[in-house]
Amino acid sequence: MQFSNQQIVDRLLSVIENDIVPLTKDGVSQGNKIFGGAILLKKDLSLVLAGSNNETANPLYHGEIHTMELLYQMPKEERPDPKDCIFFATHEPCTLCLSAITWGGYDNFYYLFSHEDSRDDFHIGHDLRILKEVFRLDPGGYARQNDYWTAYRLANLIAEFDEGEQDAFNQRIEGLKNTYADLSDIYQASKDKSDIPLK
Repeated sequence: MQFSNQQIVDRLLSVIENDIVPLTKDGVSQGNKIFGGAILLKKDLSLVLAGSNNETANPLYHGEIHTMELLYQMPKEERPDPKDCIFFATHEPCTLCLSAITWGGYDNFYYLFSHEDSRDDFHIGHDLRILKEVFRLDPGGYARQNDYWTAYRLANLIAEFDEGEQDAFNQRIEGLKNTYADLSDIYQASKDKSDIPLK
C-alpha cells in the first residue's frame, strides 16, 4: 500500500509520542541522552520496534544504533529486511548513525529535529562539530539523497501540506519540542555524573 506523506508524518509523530518518548524518559533518568529511533514496516506503517539512547551501557549506543541492536536481538525469522522498512530518528542522525543506517541496508530515514535543533534547543552540538572537524562539512553539507538512501525531514514534508494540516502537525511538534526540552534539561543537569565520553 502506498501511503501519503500526511499519513507517514502522522504515524511517525504518533510513534514518538506513544513509543519513543516513554523509552527516552526512562533512558534520561539513567543518565542517557534524549535521542531515539524506530523501525516501521513500509507496507502498513506498523511498528517493528522503538529504541532510545543507551550510552551509559556503551558510548556507541546512540538512539539509532541501539534501535538496530534491539532489532538484531530478534529471532532472524521475525526480523524484516531493511529495504522493507522505514527508519525513523527523533533527531537528525550524527555521522556515526548515518554510517550505521547505511551499513544496516536502509534506503531511507526520516527525522524530526535537525542538527541545529540538537545544538541550539537541546544543547548537544557534537553532531555539527564532528561534521566540521572530521569531515570539513558545514551544516547541511552531507548528501541527503545519495546512492544508499534518501533522508526526509518532517518539517520539510509538512511545509508542502495545506495550511490547516500544517497547523495541526506543527502543534504536535511544538508539544514534542517542549517534552524534549524538559528531558534535555534533566539530562544536562545530571550529565556530569556519567562516564559518557562526549556529553
